[in-house]
Amino acid sequence: MGLLAFLKTQFIVHLLIGFVFVVSGLAINFLQLCTLVLWPVNKQLYRRLNCRLAYSLWSQLVMLLEWWSCTECTLFTDQATVDHFGKEHVIIILNHNFEIDFLCGWTMCERFGVLGSSKVLAKKELLYVPLIGWTWYFLEFVFCKRKWEEDRQTVIEGLKRLSDYPEPLWFLLYCEGTRFTETKHRVSMEVAAAKGLAPLKYHLLPRTKGFTTAVHCLRGTVTAVYDVTLNFRGNTNPSLLGILYGKKYEADMCVRRFPLEQIPLDEKEAAQWLHKLYQEKDALQEIYNQKASFGVRRLIGVTEIEKGSSYGNQELKKKE
Repeated sequence: MGLLAFLKTQFIVHLLIGFVFVVSGLAINFLQLCTLVLWPVNKQLYRRLNCRLAYSLWSQLVMLLEWWSCTECTLFTDQATVDHFGKEHVIIILNHNFEIDFLCGWTMCERFGVLGSSKVLAKKELLYVPLIGWTWYFLEFVFCKRKWEEDRQTVIEGLKRLSDYPEPLWFLLYCEGTRFTETKHRVSMEVAAAKGLAPLKYHLLPRTKGFTTAVHCLRGTVTAVYDVTLNFRGNTNPSLLGILYGKKYEADMCVRRFPLEQIPLDEKEAAQWLHKLYQEKDALQEIYNQKASFGVRRLIGVTEIEKGSSYGNQELKKKE
């Protein structure tokens, strides 16, 4: 065992990493609080500053994934889709099977310069989590209680506020609502059967309200939906603790881009579109399980795209 590998297993080192994250996070939250005076004067300057403050916090977690644990994220997509990355406002749909799926998503965001401006439809309980929830509040994240009757107006207002966001916006939706487990899957498929919907083998039944509302409120702002399917090679079950101990994982992410014009305007038809998408995701997962691959690949942070931040690199964003 080398010195670095030894240090990755030591509690005192983990404590130091946590200390740096907490102290820097509190400092960033204080600076974010100070930027509130800009909101009534120059809202867009407030937003740009907070994107960069958030980046300085989230990039520490991306560093742990990429540099500390040396985890590799491989992106499977086509060149035409890659050419749009970091240049447009989009809605992202991601399967929710793993503890660190958000970190892999942030790695992709970091590579294409949108880590600070990435957002998610999050549970309201997370708003009260120190550092994470507080940072999300200043970034205008949309929070919900997962009770649509109570959430509807709050979600609509939160989404409409993002219509003039100055940075490329990637808005993440976990349409399944919660992380996949066998118990939740069994219950979910019982609901699908009761509604006459096709069963899913690898996903929970998607909740359509958040998706259809996001598409409706952000139409004219976002230009596409990115469907992202994430897997880890070797059928591994990665964890944050494993990352902290320097364990290397190999992640595969398949990204498909759907122009927003392809999604129906009608709410029921848009919901049907989402159900069809999840049937396709299920079929894609079956292919991955059989072949351990999605197909033609492009590597993030391994060979084709060099490690190192591209945040704010407008020249990179202009390249075709």
